[in-house]
Formats: sequence, structure tokens, C-alpha cells
Amino acid sequence: MSELTPESSIIQAVDPVSHDLGAFDVRRAVPQPGCRMVGPFVFIDQFGPAQYDVGTGMDVRPHPHIGLSTVTYLIEGAIDHKDSLGSDQTIRPGAVNLMTAGSGIVHSERSPASERQVGGRIYGTQTWLALPEDKEEIAPAFESIGAADLPVIEDTCVSARVIMGSLWGKSAPTTCHAQTVNADIALGPGGAIPIEADADERALMLVGGEASVDGEALDLYRLAILRPGKAMTLRSETGGRVILMGGEAMTRRHVWWNFVSSSRDRLNQAKEDWRAFEKDRSGPFGQVPGDAVEFIPLPDVPKTVSYP
Repeated sequence: MSELTPESSIIQAVDPVSHDLGAFDVRRAVPQPGCRMVGPFVFIDQFGPAQYDVGTGMDVRPHPHIGLSTVTYLIEGAIDHKDSLGSDQTIRPGAVNLMTAGSGIVHSERSPASERQVGGRIYGTQTWLALPEDKEEIAPAFESIGAADLPVIEDTCVSARVIMGSLWGKSAPTTCHAQTVNADIALGPGGAIPIEADADERALMLVGGEASVDGEALDLYRLAILRPGKAMTLRSETGGRVILMGGEAMTRRHVWWNFVSSSRDRLNQAKEDWRAFEKDRSGPFGQVPGDAVEFIPLPDVPKTVSYP
């Protein structure tokens, strides 16, 4: 993590922490002690590009969330999402899955059988959005927006897909509980696109190739926090892929494992609720239809960076 010069368009660069999951690495840029949020983004994971061995894949067993929305976006591969609402959706490249946990939800994420049979690829992001304080306990919900329904802005050597919010005069249909911007930007050689200044907080992550913002090079997988209120230009000389994230500034949240809340007491209640689920499937957390045998137990010390 580094602080840059006062004139820099990049005011902070955050090195992600890598976690080896066996089949692929996950790079976690947020949360960290020096960067706990970017707009509503309270958790930023990037994974791949990676190739599974034949017969293997992703297997994230059922686990709970509160107080947040998860945003899953793939560049390559496929993931089967199931949750305690009964949702059953395969996400594919260019689509977005938005799962709003609110008062509580349980979900699993696994590679489809078709991917396991051929040794599929995986490449994408999963982020968490903190819910506004008056919406932290809303009813859980799930939506999947297909690639064809997300706006794409195309210009010479540029193709940018708006995942959430309004950018470049286009708006995604994805639900936003707080002002949010999120986009997947593919730059060909010589491609350039403006980075608008409307959002309170913005960050860029180079996930492939090469790119720069106002002449300042982006480092692969390093999260570049941008100077507020400044319009900029993102460009690439040889081609690159960049994820834009940001939105309205929010008060800090407490984070413990998969739980996010403005209240420490609410985090502790969620822990007790999941312990009750583990013991005899009681309490407010429900089972995942079609994936009700396994679950991830409450950890003594979570692997995620936590701020109780």
C-alpha cells in the first residue's frame, strides 16, 4: 500500500492480499487496514484468469451473509449460485448476479458440471456493497441481469460494460441501494475512455494487459484509488482490461467474516444465529434448496480482514 504525490490522479495504491484456493488465487484488495471502503464497496476480490483441472472446480459451501449485497461478475467461466430464497442461477461472462443479504441469507457457489467435465476457466470479480444504515435489515433478494441487458459503450478500440449505476450516459438496470458505479472496461491498443468525476469515491483495478490513467501506469491487480472530483482519461497503448468501482461515500462498517453491519451487536447476533444453524438448523438462517448437506462452520478467527 502506498501514498503517491499530491499532484497524482492516483491518491493511494493498495496491494491485494493473495489467497491460494488450490485451483486458483483470489486477490483481496479491500478490506485492509489502510483501505476499508471505496464508496459502498466494502470488499473487493479478484480471481483468475485460471484453468481448472478436469474434474475440479469451485466449491464454496453454503454460508451466511447480513448487511450487504454481493456482486458477482465473470469475464470467463461459469458459477452456479443457489441461495436460501430458492434462487438457482448460473452466471456467465458479461452478466451480473446481485444478491442482497439484508437481514440474512445463505448461499453457495459451485462450478457447473459442464465446466468440471472439460476443465473450465475462471476469471472475474466478486465485491460486497455495504447497505445504507436504513436498509441493512431489508428483506433478502436476488437478481441476475444477463449480458445482453447491461449497456455497453463502444468506441474506437474501447468496449465498456456498465455493471451498476450510470456511466457515459448509460444506466444499468441492476438495483442500487446506494449510489454505485461499476464497469468492465476492455481497451484495445490505442484505446481511451474518460473516467467521470461524479462519484464521491472511485478506484480502478487493472486485471489484464496494460493501462494508465492520466499518464500514470496502473499495476496489475493493484487497486488504484482516484483523486475525488477530478475527471480523468484511462488509456492503453497495447491493450488492457480494467474494472472501475466506486460510488457515494459511506460511514465505516464493522466487518466480521461474512457479516457487515454498522452495529457490533448485530454482528454478534449473526454469529449466534449461525451457531444455531450449525447445531440443529434452527434460527433465522435458512437452508439452501438443492445444496443442504454441507455448510461452512463459523470460524474462530476469520481469514478475511475483520473490524469488529
